[in-house]
Amino acid sequence: MSYGTPQPDGRSPWRPSPRALPGAPAPVTEARPQAHLALPPVPQRVHPLWFLGWVGVGLIALWVLASFVLPMLSFGAVPFFVATALAVIPFAIVVLTVTWIDNWEPEPRRLIVFALAWGAIASIGLTTAFLYLFDWVSVDVLGADPDAQDVIATVVRAPLVEEACKMVGVFVIMLIARNTIDGPIDGLVYGGLIGAGFAFSENIQYFLLYGASEGLGATVSIFVMRGILSPFAHAMFTGVFGLLVGYALRERRSVAVFALWGYAIGVVMHAVWNASSYADFLVLYLVLQVPQFAAFVVAIVLLRREKARITHDRLGDYAGAGWFTPMEIDMLATPRGRKIGRAWARSLPGDRTRLMTSFIRDATQLAMARQRGMSGRDPGAAEVERQLLVRIVATRRLLLAP
Repeated sequence: MSYGTPQPDGRSPWRPSPRALPGAPAPVTEARPQAHLALPPVPQRVHPLWFLGWVGVGLIALWVLASFVLPMLSFGAVPFFVATALAVIPFAIVVLTVTWIDNWEPEPRRLIVFALAWGAIASIGLTTAFLYLFDWVSVDVLGADPDAQDVIATVVRAPLVEEACKMVGVFVIMLIARNTIDGPIDGLVYGGLIGAGFAFSENIQYFLLYGASEGLGATVSIFVMRGILSPFAHAMFTGVFGLLVGYALRERRSVAVFALWGYAIGVVMHAVWNASSYADFLVLYLVLQVPQFAAFVVAIVLLRREKARITHDRLGDYAGAGWFTPMEIDMLATPRGRKIGRAWARSLPGDRTRLMTSFIRDATQLAMARQRGMSGRDPGAAEVERQLLVRIVATRRLLLAP
């Protein structure tokens, strides 16, 4: 039977569950035996014109090359590549951590790469342009005192401009793939990745300039401070913005209001961090930064548990209609169950771990699609449900095949 072929009784083999009013449970089509299902493609979660975002990043990259990269290369190719190698270390730490946070329902790889590129290229380019403009107005036009200008630039100007340029990237992702942000965790992931990309480029500059002007000792000192003690700083600044935007999208609250709150919190966090260079760094680090990081860890743990609970609840709707067994729900919607499921798939002939991973991923996306449909914010959720149910049934048969 080909996908979508009507049955002999004239009914379509797969009927999507209709979208319910916000807060009301949507009915689930009862499962019926199917045969010879081909595995359809994964439903796309990005806009067909999403590549225009890359066009924008590419255009800004030309400005970054001229205003950011070439001046650093003037110090020599070897120092530049050494600084880049050092910057890779905290970058890898943050990216690996964020992808672990994201592993319950992984975001599309193309969007992960785009978020990193926006942070490392687009936000750096926009920041550089606005900083040039700000300095020109404050010094050349208004005649600000150079010493006062340095403090204002560090504590006020940089947080306001940098956070705005990074946060634009979250909005771009929201526009090109609105339904990929299912809640706070997804928003935090994209914000964190953008922050990681920004910190990577900024760290190259810091490590290079300190090494060139103050020598090896200063380079080691700034690496320890930025690369070891605070690799998550920029990821947290932008991550809190993404978290609040994701919450607003899921709960159908005002995105503008929550985005403003996220921006304000991110700017204050950034400003306090920058102000530590004019105070006792170690005291501020222990009193403010460590508790702040601990709060993020607690929030992430709670949000991951919440996402697992939502997955379990929404898949439970399908279990009641016969799409899943109770054992499958435990396997798909609990960390321990997923681990056991992958181990079982690995023991099957030919090692069917990839099939199990697909089964888990599709089931989780199915739960998120149903959650969006129930909230009323995604008119296309029912069609996504239909496509994912076809994939899930076909994948199950391949898993259980002799």
